[in-house]
Amino acid sequence: MKELIIRSISGLIGVILLILIASKGGLVLNTGVLFISIVGIYEFYNAMNKKEFKPIRALGYIFALGLFLINIKPSLMSLDFLIFISTIIMLFLLIVRKDLNIIDIGMTLLGMLYVPFLMFHITYLDKSIYIWLIFITAWGTDTFAYIVGNLFGKKKLCPKLSPNKTIEGSIGGILGSILLTTIFSKYFYLTPLWKNILLSIIASIMAQIGDLTASKIKRETGIKDYGYIMPGHGGILDRFDSILFTAPVVYYCVKYLIL
Repeated sequence: MKELIIRSISGLIGVILLILIASKGGLVLNTGVLFISIVGIYEFYNAMNKKEFKPIRALGYIFALGLFLINIKPSLMSLDFLIFISTIIMLFLLIVRKDLNIIDIGMTLLGMLYVPFLMFHITYLDKSIYIWLIFITAWGTDTFAYIVGNLFGKKKLCPKLSPNKTIEGSIGGILGSILLTTIFSKYFYLTPLWKNILLSIIASIMAQIGDLTASKIKRETGIKDYGYIMPGHGGILDRFDSILFTAPVVYYCVKYLIL
């Protein structure tokens, strides 16, 4: 019971902070995403260390800071320039540092793309009502998948990877995402509804893939949680694993499908 109370309080505080940060937007939102990205990539690189990989941590943090600066002052540099500079530095270090190998470089790059690059898609919907669909579809999927899975789950979805997940829970997560998105769309008069529903289905599927991806990485590296920054929830990546996938999906669906 004590653990449930701690988890509930921690989750409630997190949701309140998220609402405040996303509502404020601008520098506050970008700073919040930067913080989450740096902590998240720190957790990812720690997990890689468990497999005796040696990613270049500093470069990952600098890449996250670069994405932040691009958003704050676009004239400073472009995304393709940031990727170019990061790639050249990684390859240069591969040459001059004898303790680095090609796998270490690959893990460095994977961390940069997996955490800050995907996470910063949240900021691309700054001041847009659609930014809330990132969180509605992700956490709505998680919540409904958990409830439906516990009540009706029988057939395992990925027994070797995540034994508690079921096909029934997965379907429940998608239906939950559709339900919440429909309510949200009706309340804020977002049309056409069918496009928003399609977005919710795609985002829900991607949220579950994001969750399974995090589970795969944890299983491969032999860790239970990525960290302990959120009492009862684990690390940043434990809480935002599905957000990493829904943020880009919602953004690109809004950009190319809805608007």
